[in-house]
Amino acid sequence: MRARFLHRSWTRLPLFTRLRSDSGQHLVELALVTPVLLLLLVGMIELGRFAFLSIVVANAARTGAAFASQGLVQSVDTTDIQTAADNDFQNNGQNVSNLTVSSSTSCGCDSAGTVTSQSCNGSGAGTCGTGHWVVMVSVTASGTFNSLFGYPGLPKSISVSRTSTMRVQQ
Repeated sequence: MRARFLHRSWTRLPLFTRLRSDSGQHLVELALVTPVLLLLLVGMIELGRFAFLSIVVANAARTGAAFASQGLVQSVDTTDIQTAADNDFQNNGQNVSNLTVSSSTSCGCDSAGTVTSQSCNGSGAGTCGTGHWVVMVSVTASGTFNSLFGYPGLPKSISVSRTSTMRVQQ
């Protein structure tokens, strides 16, 4: 008897109330939002990969500069500077062929923290009227970030370059 009453009450409701069922609305909303969420997820992954490569390139430059700063002989040894940077880059799971390394030395007179630049070849000490002679080595490492997907308006690959400068021990 009760079932008949519920059935009758349902049929007595106005037509617009019976058609307002929410049963499929959630699926439509999910279908509309899912591509946006996936695009955000892929974008976050790509940004993380770019940040990781930037850090690894900076670490390679820092490692090359740390090797070169050990002494005057090491500061001009471009082959071993390249090897030190390559080893650091490769130890972080990257392909060494994607890294280029260059180095240069500069000299000058340090007087109370201010370095006055002077010409040098990086292999010997010069003379200073005031202060003391310093040799600096700069190592620049460059790598290429390749995105997983092509995005409209964004390049497929981006160059990443980092420079590290350190004072050479004498």
